[in-house]
Amino acid sequence: MSIREMNMTQVSRHVLDIPLDAEGTLVSRPNRFLAIVDIATPLGSKCEKVHVHDPGRLTDLLYPGNKLLLKKASGKKRKTEWDLIAGKAGDDFVLTHSGYHRQISMWVLENKIIESLANTEKILPEQVFGESRLDYLLEEAGRRTWIEVKGCTLAENGRAMFPDAPTTRGRRHVEELIKAVQAGDKAMMMVLVFRQEAQCFTAHENIDPDFAAAFNHALKEGVQVQPLVFTFRADGDGGHIYYYGKLPLCQ
Repeated sequence: MSIREMNMTQVSRHVLDIPLDAEGTLVSRPNRFLAIVDIATPLGSKCEKVHVHDPGRLTDLLYPGNKLLLKKASGKKRKTEWDLIAGKAGDDFVLTHSGYHRQISMWVLENKIIESLANTEKILPEQVFGESRLDYLLEEAGRRTWIEVKGCTLAENGRAMFPDAPTTRGRRHVEELIKAVQAGDKAMMMVLVFRQEAQCFTAHENIDPDFAAAFNHALKEGVQVQPLVFTFRADGDGGHIYYYGKLPLCQ
């Protein structure tokens, strides 16, 4: 039995519910934040503009003809009336809305999923370190742990990989985590992996060699990396996120 299979033998745990209002198919993606979608149900409308809340390429999820799940959205400054929630990958849907990463990662911390963070006394979101705003600062008995959260939607041959597009900002975050460790604090990259078939996690060197170099440097400096697998299920009551278990790093 593989490490992943052993991890996944635990019962999946419910994390979050996400309302769903429509299903459609992708027509095109004019830019990274916009998709054109034909909505099959319940409207039967053509070429609706849909906001993509993820700057990644998502090439294995957002291609013409692929099935998508959408949520109705509103707001005075919005240019679209829909949000993309998930894209089809094989028999599963994959969460593609990074706006839910905060709720998911907070669930991880509050439910003490990561053993090394189980004694945290205070969780402070969105704290500045150096030239970046990192996702969390945790405090425990006078010790500080800086955490940056990354969402991973790409998997190839059982390997979950981040990023799926070059990311200067992502590399800078990793470099800040290294500086935090060098300053005497602890630091962690929490990776939310939304591909249930993944067996391990690694930096995507072919897509962004600079990020991969920073990632490998971070590991050598003592930055912890904790990939966690989540799955997205859709039914008549909407979309549901479940936690499945931890992933090892690829060797």
